[in-house]
Amino acid sequence: MGKPISRPMHGLADYAYVPLVALAPKLADFEKEKAAVSLCGLLSSGALAYTLGTKAEWGVLRLLPFKKHLAIDFSAGLLALAAPWLFGFAKHKKARNTFLAMGVISLLASSLTKPEEMDE
Repeated sequence: MGKPISRPMHGLADYAYVPLVALAPKLADFEKEKAAVSLCGLLSSGALAYTLGTKAEWGVLRLLPFKKHLAIDFSAGLLALAAPWLFGFAKHKKARNTFLAMGVISLLASSLTKPEEMDE
């Protein structure tokens, strides 16, 4: 399947993911879908918080082990995949499809990243 994603590349992807998820309601035109908009804010701010707190080259606080970061990414991906049905916006095609894409990206990024911890 190819080389796994390195920890530094994963960090770069995380820092790109945060603003894209925050801006998703505007970019994908579902700003009136309140539950989806709120969830985008929650997912992006949460991703920023745990990314900044990860023990990695790109982490600022370096408190959270990288393997736990990957587990959170995976869990966030599952939440994003289920969100349209859990939060009642599955009939809104743009919001639903955006969340499905966000979920797949999170699952792939967490699954394809080499889970090695940073040396102390």
